[in-house]
Parts: sequence; C-alpha cells; structure tokens
Amino acid sequence: MAGANAPLTQSPSAPQTVTTGAYGFLGFMVVLNVMNILDRQLLPTFANEIVADLSLSKSEFGLLSGILFVLLYGLLSPFMGMIADTTHRPRFAALGLTLWSALTAASGAAKGFMGLAIPRIFIGVGESTLSPTALSMIADRFPASKLGLASGIYYAGVPLGAGLAFLVASTLGPLIGWRNCFYLLGGLGIVLALFLVTMKETRPKRDAAQSAASIKAMVSILPDLWRCVLRSPALLLTMLGGVAIHFAVGAAQFDTLWWKEELKLDTGPLFMKVALLYATVGVAGNVIGGALGDWWLKKTGQGRPMLLVWMLLIMLPIGIWYRFSTGDGILFWIGIAAGIFQLGAMYGPAFSTIQELVPDRIRATAVAMFIMLLNVIGLGVSITLGGYMVEWFAAGGSVRPITDMMIVMNIAAALAIPCFWIAAVRFDGDRKRLLEYEATRAA
Repeated sequence: MAGANAPLTQSPSAPQTVTTGAYGFLGFMVVLNVMNILDRQLLPTFANEIVADLSLSKSEFGLLSGILFVLLYGLLSPFMGMIADTTHRPRFAALGLTLWSALTAASGAAKGFMGLAIPRIFIGVGESTLSPTALSMIADRFPASKLGLASGIYYAGVPLGAGLAFLVASTLGPLIGWRNCFYLLGGLGIVLALFLVTMKETRPKRDAAQSAASIKAMVSILPDLWRCVLRSPALLLTMLGGVAIHFAVGAAQFDTLWWKEELKLDTGPLFMKVALLYATVGVAGNVIGGALGDWWLKKTGQGRPMLLVWMLLIMLPIGIWYRFSTGDGILFWIGIAAGIFQLGAMYGPAFSTIQELVPDRIRATAVAMFIMLLNVIGLGVSITLGGYMVEWFAAGGSVRPITDMMIVMNIAAALAIPCFWIAAVRFDGDRKRLLEYEATRAA
C-alpha cells in the first residue's frame, strides 16, 4: 500500500488546473442532473395520488418505479457511454434531454397502468444519455486531484432533484394537480435542451475518416472495458458496492406510501421538511463525500472506497433502526437524514474511483456501465421485488408489510461494506498497473 505522502497517479492528458469556465460548466451540468432526478422522482413522490387516481396495486407501483423504468435506462447506458466517447457530447446530451422531457409531459396524460408504463419505459432511454456524457466532459476540465469533488458536486443534483420533487408535490401539487406538474416540468426540460445544444465540444472535430475510425473504436470499447475489469478487482468491487447500497435506495422509493399508510403521517408538512433535508444534508453528503474522498486518497494512499466503509458502518445501522420508528420522534428524522447523506456521500468517491481505474478513452463507457448496474440490479430489482415483497408480507399477516420489506433491503445493502473495503486496498496497485499497461500500449 502506498504511503501517506505518495503522489497521486493520473493520466498525462488530465488538466493541471481548474478554470472559472470549468466551474460554470459544472454548475450547468448540476442543473441538468437536478432535472434528471426531478423528472424521475415525480412518480414516487406523487405515489399516493397516482396510485389512487390510476387504481394501482403495490406490485404495479413497484414495476413502474422499478424494472419498467430502469431496464432500458440501465441496459442502454453502456451504449450511450460508447456514443458519448465517439460523438459531439453536448448535442447528444441535448437529444436525450429533449426525449425524456417530452415523455415526462406525456406521462401526465396517463389514464391507467399501461398509459404510464409506456412513456415511463422510454423516459429511461433519454435519461441514460446524461450522466455518462456529463461526467466525461467534467473529467476533461478537472485534474485527478479534484475529480472526486467535481463528481460529488455533479451528483449533488441527486439530492437537489429529489428534494425539489418533494417541494413540487407539497406546493404545486395541491394547486395544479400531479398531471399538470408533469406537463410543466417536461416543458422546462425542453427549454434547457435548447441551451445545451449550443455548447461547444472540447474534443477536436473529427473528419470523415476519423468518424469511420470512431465507429471502429466504439466497437472496441466494451472489450477494452472488459480487460480493465479483469486487470482491476478494485474496479469491479467498487461497482458492486454501489449496487448493494442501492438496495436500500430502492426500498426508499416506497417511503411516501410508508409514511401515509403505515405511519399515518400528514404528508403535506412532512414533504417540506424532507425537501429541506435533501437540499442541506443531501448536498452536504455529495460535497463532503467528494472532498473527503480526494483527501483520503492523498493522505492515506488507500482508495476512496475505504472512506465509504467507515461511513456505512455508521449509517446502515441507523437506517435499519429508523424503520422501527413511529414517525413522531427524533429517530425518524435522524434516519431520513442518514439515508440521504449516505447516498450522496457515495457518488463522488465511487465515480471518481471508477474513472481513475480505466483509460481516458473509455471513461464515459465505464461510468455508463456502473450506472447500468446501479439501476438494473440495484434499483430495478430491489424496487420491483420490493413491491411484490410488500404484498407477500401482507398476505402472510404482517401489520406493517412495507416496514418489513424495507428492513430486509437495508440488511442486504450491508454487502457494500466488504466490497468497498477490498476495492480500497486494491486501488493503488490496480491504478499503477493500468498506467503501466497504457504506457506499454502507447510504445
């Protein structure tokens, strides 16, 4: 293991300084990520209204929130990353933003399960373009020593988007209804796409011969990524650790139903407080997790995932304990805050670790593969299975079936701890092997 003062290895092509323009670009990417998460979270946030209006069962809600949404989103993410690595990235992301925004608006017209399922499936196609493309462009503008912080700031869009969804549900929802909220936010996304399409690509423009070579390069990307996985156990285990954490995230998609049906809470005032927690604790988790991850790697020589090990040893027990609360004490709010912080703190260390364990040329693809695993397995399976588990527990006589499902999923999320621990121990050696391999390849 490297010593505390070991130099941070990085690609020779990485930028050495950060410009003001880089921070402005990062800020705009955060706004787009906020819209990404906001549109996605409208369904679980308006769960009580939508379930009642469309007469959905718990398993149907789980399908809509889970596998029907994330299947194409996750499966297409690697291909979207491949395209992002070989095309004009701002225009490509703008196309995806336009698609998912239009389908979000179309979701507001749903009259039943299928009317919501069809646009929900294809919203994932549009959303799968954003993060691989955005993180690839961010990595062009920030040095390796700041990449964890930059990734964490970008993923601050997750708690901000989730919190904004609760704010929309508690303020606009009662005024204009859930359907008009879908229409309004879909239209806003299309406006933002018009700004995105005008942005410049920082990579050199390709001519016809280079474009043909790009197609050939795109075909070679997945084998290249597979070789990285074989060379680097830290890469694979970081991805698997992130998947495990998302078992608990998937269970949390049922929170609004849990609060109203089992805890009998008034969700109006509750949503405002939860929105505030996302905007404060959630953003703090992203920024602190990213900054501490960079500091941890520099000072200890261990990979950033070791920081996540220590965080999870504290946060996961709180998340399980919280599910036994009644909603009227401090434990309830500590539990919500811990879950929000835990998820936010993961993104910077995990995504920056993955980008540093693969060559520059396949960063977007590696990020996209991680996003696929997080969504198809971490969220898609856990949310879909969670809906059926609620019905199974209820059929077995449980008086709190949603609670029971959530406890099971939080226990399963503890699998992330050994994954991150081994990844952290292996990181330095795996990173050096990557640089040696790339130097040999270039010779």
